[in-house]
Amino acid sequence: MKTALYVSTAALLVAASLGATAANAQSRDQIRIVGSSTVFPYTQAVSEQFAAATEFAAPVVESTGTGGGMQIFCEGVGAEFPDITGASRAMKESEYELCQTNGVDSISEVLIGFDGLSVAHSQSAPDMDLTKAQLFQALAAEVEVDGEVVANPYTNWSEIDPSLPNFEITVFGPPPTSGTRDAFVELVMEEGCAEFPAIAALDEDKMDEVCQRMRQDGPFVEAGENDNLIVQRLNADANALGIFGYSFLYENQDTLKAVAIEGVSPAPETIADGSYGVSRPLFFYVKNAHMGVIPGLTEFVNEYVSEASFGPGGYLEERGLIPLSDEERDATRANIEARTNMTRYE
Repeated sequence: MKTALYVSTAALLVAASLGATAANAQSRDQIRIVGSSTVFPYTQAVSEQFAAATEFAAPVVESTGTGGGMQIFCEGVGAEFPDITGASRAMKESEYELCQTNGVDSISEVLIGFDGLSVAHSQSAPDMDLTKAQLFQALAAEVEVDGEVVANPYTNWSEIDPSLPNFEITVFGPPPTSGTRDAFVELVMEEGCAEFPAIAALDEDKMDEVCQRMRQDGPFVEAGENDNLIVQRLNADANALGIFGYSFLYENQDTLKAVAIEGVSPAPETIADGSYGVSRPLFFYVKNAHMGVIPGLTEFVNEYVSEASFGPGGYLEERGLIPLSDEERDATRANIEARTNMTRYE
């Protein structure tokens, strides 16, 4: 059950840390934000607006990936630790426990909107429409062939299905620390894997391993946490595909286009109405103990959840964010105002 308890002792620790030395205080004149590469462009847009509209310095925003951001965010309370982490999935129970262990025991979970997980390629490439099962066959370490589970033998798309293009499978995607990777495994790999009876017949642990493990023999290339690098590689290789959030496709639609997934392409309308089957919620997490202590943090968070920012027609929607409903936006703001402490325990 959520509680509005505010951890004032932690706030005192932050204040003490900020005042420890002049150099340390100066270093924390700026808000520090880490986390998801998918959430990064939205946070960067809010940071630019915040810096232009207030007297506060622009926050320092680092793209560390969702998992990496959680590790850094949960290291502790105080000026040497970040105030916010962005996430393209909800905080895991193990991450929540890490935060609790390190004294980060009052956190607000802020749902900001929805995003489609896009598979994209160059505008010059032939159009593609892939099923989740075909994507699993292209990217899994082990697949079903003739009723047996074997090491993935596929090197060309046409080997999976003769109707697919006859060129090599090359897919650039996120590393294991990325929330986008987690979402792709859950929404594409696991669902595609379910189509194969020999895999479904495995014991549960082995089936989970087969469904979740990406191949490491070349066709799938981990491209780090910088999604802009994937965009550059797709522009250089018309046969390559890339996996990233819809916002990056939206921002690069002059050179890139979507691969349809089971007949539907990602777009604000298809993500919002659920017809595009690869969508996920986006979050940021903020330390309540830092609110009102780190200069500008409260004002920045309020800007992030303003109607001008994450509401319909706001500047984040212009960058590809799918807005929450009126009720969900009101609930988000109420949680922030109350500094509602999230929990991952039933």
